[in-house]
Amino acid sequence: MMYPVSKSLDMGGSNRAILILMATHKLTPEIITAAIVGFEQQKLRIDAQIAELRAMLQGGPTETAAASQVPKGKRRKVSAAARRRIGDAQRKRWAEAKKEPEPSPVGPEVPKPKRKLSAAGKRAIVEATKKRWAAFHAAKKAETPTDARKRAAKKTAAK
Repeated sequence: MMYPVSKSLDMGGSNRAILILMATHKLTPEIITAAIVGFEQQKLRIDAQIAELRAMLQGGPTETAAASQVPKGKRRKVSAAARRRIGDAQRKRWAEAKKEPEPSPVGPEVPKPKRKLSAAGKRAIVEATKKRWAAFHAAKKAETPTDARKRAAKKTAAK
């Protein structure tokens, strides 16, 4: 969809053609909002230029229409009672954060005593380890010399 070409008067003496070529189905709220803001800025600039021209005609400065229509941000006022409540709540939070933790009524948790290995348990572990090493060494002796050479060759090749 194509809109007609509109012309705007620029104070620099040149005419600019503004083409508005927007597909309406692709307009998002963000784009529309940005367009509105841009057009409002143009309107304010044009109003200021009109006011300057009127001042030149009348021979003196006049209040611009743009200056009177500029919306100013309003500050919200908080009552004294509300400020007091906010301050009290903040002081209460700080006091709670700085307060020493109270000891719990259950009492401190007693750690479990360290477990000890009995002499019989230690003896069983030692005997099992000796048995495993004996089986390992017996298997190593039973190996043929060629197997040992192959294993040594593999180790050197891996390095």
